[in-house]
Amino acid sequence: MNTFENPPRNGEGDQPQAGGGVEGLRADPSTTTLRAAVPLPVPGRIEGFTLVELMVVLVIIGLLATIVILNVMPAADRAAVTKARADIATLEQGVEMYRLDNQRYPTGEEGLQALVSGDYIRRLPNDPWNHPYRYSAPGREGRPFTILTWGADGREGGSGENADIAN
Repeated sequence: MNTFENPPRNGEGDQPQAGGGVEGLRADPSTTTLRAAVPLPVPGRIEGFTLVELMVVLVIIGLLATIVILNVMPAADRAAVTKARADIATLEQGVEMYRLDNQRYPTGEEGLQALVSGDYIRRLPNDPWNHPYRYSAPGREGRPFTILTWGADGREGGSGENADIAN
């Protein structure tokens, strides 16, 4: 029989030929699996990574960590300044509501604590650097009041992260 003219159909070629294999057993094509060749270990060769490969990986991880840190740290500083400005705006609104109810601003002695006792704010927050916000009445530059934080260093003046933030 010429196999080029009549190719096997419906698993005909999967049947064991007479004299091959175990007598009376037929191979089921749906259960046969192909197995990948597994390389055998070479005697005398140690499996694992070389020191150079490990060093290359460590250098790459170090470079990636440096890039991430350089990009994330300024974002944290900007977030702290943004939170301080939002807190000051909230406190400023509380002071204005106090003025509408009492026809005056809280005195310097009463401070921001007057907002908590008058239920204008729930609690008095600290700035992002865990310092209390400062209140003065009368305020700077002819304003009726000033609410401010001295920044990360907790001292008056400064620049960058240490700069004063006021209303």
